[in-house]
Amino acid sequence: MDILCYVAFSSDPRGGNPAGVVLDSAGIDEATMAATAAEVGYSETAFAVPRPDGSLDIRYFSPQTEVPFCGHATIATAVAHASRHGVGRLLLHTKVGSVPVTTSTAPDGSVTATLVSVEPRTADLTDADLVELLAALRWSATDLDPALPPQVAYAGAWHPVIAAADRARLADLDYDMPALNALMARRGWTTIALVHRESDTVFHARNPFPPGGVVEDPATGAAAAALGGYLRANGLVAPPTVLTVHQGVDMGRPSLLTVGIPAAPSSGIEVTGTAVPLS
Repeated sequence: MDILCYVAFSSDPRGGNPAGVVLDSAGIDEATMAATAAEVGYSETAFAVPRPDGSLDIRYFSPQTEVPFCGHATIATAVAHASRHGVGRLLLHTKVGSVPVTTSTAPDGSVTATLVSVEPRTADLTDADLVELLAALRWSATDLDPALPPQVAYAGAWHPVIAAADRARLADLDYDMPALNALMARRGWTTIALVHRESDTVFHARNPFPPGGVVEDPATGAAAAALGGYLRANGLVAPPTVLTVHQGVDMGRPSLLTVGIPAAPSSGIEVTGTAVPLS
């Protein structure tokens, strides 16, 4: 099995979110995929199977579980594919639907990828779930930004969006991992999208990921897409618009995600980033 290792959402291997990529996993069964992802140890490893038309079937595994969709491993897969087959448009068939990705080469030779999520959705977060979630995070209701109401958002995977009123609250992440993991397992949440809004178009984010056996993701494309859908659905941005999301800074792996929010209510959210191989 040819396992490629890339960092997504950074041009520096010391930043971003590492992902494993297998560009041709034809004939590899689910148990082997799961075992391989656990051995690789990154928050996600993507397993692709080429179709005759040039598109890819793709599955994503964390060290502990399969997830329906993963943004950073999608970006890594697209850039890895472009390194072998050239830049352009690539269609990925995920468990949640088709996700087109477009790659391009910058003047400095780096490759950037833009994915377009499946149709985003939002759902209410019950008072009981919010109380339990805040307790697991060791946050209080006074830590929240009242302008960004807690909700659950989806753009391929479900993420509660919890906004901190100030950057210091976001920087101080010390949560109860077993308690949060139990709540997330019951509700089917993939990560928790903790955010702080610096300005109309600039956000800082952190994403606890206990269901995957990972304390925190340094860059989470699926959550960034969900955030974009949440902001549009709640009238908190004026689309079309583009957001900048800074993530991974507090854990020493700075990452940069660009989120494009089209005006059409049912349109997918665009998430753009670069990826580079790990030596």
